[in-house]
Amino acid sequence: MSFSTNVKEELIKFYGHNKGELLSELRAIIFMAGKIIDGKFYIQIENADVFQKCLILLKKVCNIERVYEIDGRCVSNSRHLYKLENIDKILKKLNLFVKGNEVYLQEELLDDNQLRAFIRGCFLVAGVITNPTKAYHFEIYTATYEKAIVVGSMIKKFSIDTKIIMRKKDYVVYIKESELIVQILALMNARIALMEMENIRIVKELRNTVNRKLNCEMANINKTVNAAVKQIGDIVMIDEKVGIDNLPPSLQQIARVRLQFPEASLTELGEILNPKVGKSGVNHRLRKIKEIAEELRKKEDKL
Repeated sequence: MSFSTNVKEELIKFYGHNKGELLSELRAIIFMAGKIIDGKFYIQIENADVFQKCLILLKKVCNIERVYEIDGRCVSNSRHLYKLENIDKILKKLNLFVKGNEVYLQEELLDDNQLRAFIRGCFLVAGVITNPTKAYHFEIYTATYEKAIVVGSMIKKFSIDTKIIMRKKDYVVYIKESELIVQILALMNARIALMEMENIRIVKELRNTVNRKLNCEMANINKTVNAAVKQIGDIVMIDEKVGIDNLPPSLQQIARVRLQFPEASLTELGEILNPKVGKSGVNHRLRKIKEIAEELRKKEDKL
């Protein structure tokens, strides 16, 4: 079962705390699913459980029980297409109106709880959330750009930024940031899904942190090894040309320790020396050795 399906199952079971929230959620369902087909009013819902919730809300809010299921193949590509009776009464109760073949809001919603219920209803009809183990993506599909603007603006009232794109014939309101998706799950009251997503986010962030540290450590190791290879090359070259014994005592000491411990870091080399030398001191001596080696190479090139 998909993460998106789990979210919807949780939201289907949740009913608002008062009649205003029930009305607002039903308003969203009719707003998103209402269609005029051949001059008749239908609601088009793919999820049968969402339709059952719609029936319960119609009874609670509008005292409507007469709904007729139509064979979707006769009128639409949808598998779940239902004809509504008493549509004028329903639209008036929900402050909705018909324009063309679509349903729109008569007025803007201002109450936060009703806004949450409206967003929840929109998601139940046409929402999708990608499995957060794979990616972070939240979408609500709408039939028109005007509807997408309405849905997006309601979500933005909770400081959740949305974007709109056109995909085939639909307009999609979407969110990609994980923190914002967590916020919208919270405002829709999908608490179980929210906790699941938060757990997934924690595991992914921990894994990413570990990988970043490992990559950083590997980069440091490679850097140390590459530097050590060059330093040993300089020391071997000096030994062949003039002999390590002809270097100043401090450089003789670091040269022999570097040859003996090729994988040691600068700090580790400093701890081995007697007396001990700090990292900057070790680096200074090795830099002197490098300068001597470069001078010898220049002389060799001139010959």
